[in-house]
Amino acid sequence: MPDTLRELAEAAGLAPEYEDARGECQTIASETLEAVLDRLGVPAASEEERRTSLARLRGGDGEDLPPLIVADQGRPVALPGASGRWELRLESGRTLSGTVARGRLPPVDEAGYHSLAVGGREVTLAVAPANCHWPATEGRRPWGIAAQIYGLRRRGDGGIGDYTAVAEAAEAAAAQGADALAISPVHAMFAADPGRASPYSPSNRLMLNGLLCDPARRFGAERVAEAAASLGQDRAAWEDAPLIDYPEMGAGKLALLRRLFDGMDPGSETAAAFRAWRETAGEDVENHAVFEVLHDALRGPQGHPQHWRDWGSDFADPTAAGVARIREERAQDVAFHAFLQWLAEDGLRTAQGRAESAGMAMGLVADLAVGVDGGGSQAWASRDDLLTGLHMGAPPDIYNAKGQDWGLAALDPATLRRSGFRAFLRMLRASLRWAGGIRIDHILGFHRVWVVPEGALPAEGAYLHFPLDDLLRLVTLESRRHDAVVIGEDLGTVPGGLRKKLGHRGILGMSVLWFEQNKRGFLAPEKWRPDSAAMSTTHDLPTIAGWWSGRDLDWKDELDLFPSPENAREARDDRARDKKGLWRAMCRSGAASGSMPPPDSPPVDAALSHVGATACRLALAPMEDLLGLREQPNLPGTIDEHPNWRRRLPEGAHRLGDEGPRARLDAFRGGRAYPASPERMEGE
Repeated sequence: MPDTLRELAEAAGLAPEYEDARGECQTIASETLEAVLDRLGVPAASEEERRTSLARLRGGDGEDLPPLIVADQGRPVALPGASGRWELRLESGRTLSGTVARGRLPPVDEAGYHSLAVGGREVTLAVAPANCHWPATEGRRPWGIAAQIYGLRRRGDGGIGDYTAVAEAAEAAAAQGADALAISPVHAMFAADPGRASPYSPSNRLMLNGLLCDPARRFGAERVAEAAASLGQDRAAWEDAPLIDYPEMGAGKLALLRRLFDGMDPGSETAAAFRAWRETAGEDVENHAVFEVLHDALRGPQGHPQHWRDWGSDFADPTAAGVARIREERAQDVAFHAFLQWLAEDGLRTAQGRAESAGMAMGLVADLAVGVDGGGSQAWASRDDLLTGLHMGAPPDIYNAKGQDWGLAALDPATLRRSGFRAFLRMLRASLRWAGGIRIDHILGFHRVWVVPEGALPAEGAYLHFPLDDLLRLVTLESRRHDAVVIGEDLGTVPGGLRKKLGHRGILGMSVLWFEQNKRGFLAPEKWRPDSAAMSTTHDLPTIAGWWSGRDLDWKDELDLFPSPENAREARDDRARDKKGLWRAMCRSGAASGSMPPPDSPPVDAALSHVGATACRLALAPMEDLLGLREQPNLPGTIDEHPNWRRRLPEGAHRLGDEGPRARLDAFRGGRAYPASPERMEGE
């Protein structure tokens, strides 16, 4: 690798080498670095281009200070390149002033976003507190339930879980003593293409999923039934189905919502509330709404919605001439999609209010997806905020020999700095405005993201570094301002020191039963990481019953997902050994006793008891495990082969008090009634 290429890559934030899952050093090919640099807008095809690009990156953009400077409360503020007098106007109204000494300001003791004047410029100084918010739980060890929204059931839901079902689930969980309800992502999807159902591949992380709205909340059950009948819909059949047919049900529900919207009395309370909200909702809502109209109207030759890049110059971005014409000519269509955003936000705010009123210390915990679909409304409206021509993914590892291309667009770290972290803050606030907590998917991406050029193989990528410390500071500050708990999904190949930084900030990691092992076997509950959220499983992993019975391995066999028959045999041998190890660990912890049960009698209660008793600061029980289900919500490596994101729960959340779920819930929460012994934690 040429020296100038290595220097240029590092100056652009790319890592020329990385340590793989086996601990071995892997060097990125020169051709790959050149391709990634090209997508980053850094020419590197020749020695001359590399030198020119390197000089540009090292020379900066001519500005001494970025628009947003991030610092820690009570610690000196670094102001590289600044000199002279400074004046700081704090949010509280106080004013401080002085002279820059050795490129630093003295410590600021007030957290918040303050206005700093220095060197003839005025910038924002974001001062972060030491730790994220944590609610007062009066000595209790809090716990909660995790649920996939679409899977929740209630009478009259029309075939998919909705925000009213979330409210009912929160109240049912609170009645059992829960402090939190962690829910699947509610980001906006694609109304013109409801079959695209993965909540982790959204169209827009600033907007909400209108398909999850409850029409009866504002229009009443009788009016909804009349509208459904006028459309010839059999909502009862959709409700009875074990799997969601997104193309049929999704299109039908959106048609129902549109019929209700078109028939809404302009003088009604609902219409007035929507109009008042829309007046202050801002351009993000309007841009998303017009995108939805265009995505439906500008279809390809086969009648399918197209990527916005194929729409032509008249519709290339929100300022294009054709877009202005659509806003005017199809104003009612645009208004409908804005209405869905209002209805969704109204539903979520109501659900959080009901959770808090029922006694939850946290309430809803939102789930923030790691990226957005590059063909969605956020990329169309705010493409400068996102990396163009690069997909997020993962390098080859033990489980994915070819690597992974997630097909998602990440925020551009260079634009983040230049814009004062505008897109990042908007994204955080979009979720925190209605929730009591947030789970950040793949928080490892705060440190680095594996980026793959469009059209390249997943292995032909490189790690792009992000401003980790500043991102964590901003998360901490927003957590405090919104009184929201923060969980960071830190599973996988974790960069050294990252978990320590998360812990110092009060950001909980995730400890999942299947991974809590060392060379001696499964960890005892008191040996789990205190600064994490304990879970029996996640949406991408087998349930307790599924893991014990090998249902996940059966699926992989059926779908030919194992690299070889030998690999499949090894997986089953490993599972048999792990089952014995888990049973021994549960017996030692007091969660189980006696002989190990057979595959058709999974020890769900014991496993939940084991997880509930962990030293973790928070514990979450997935609904699938509380109901003893074998099937998992999503099987990684599949799209349509497995019914991902389509499974509905067999019963409603209000049934948590029934005999079976209640026994499992008792087992889980029983361990939260007493603290894990600190004496037994020593030596880990």
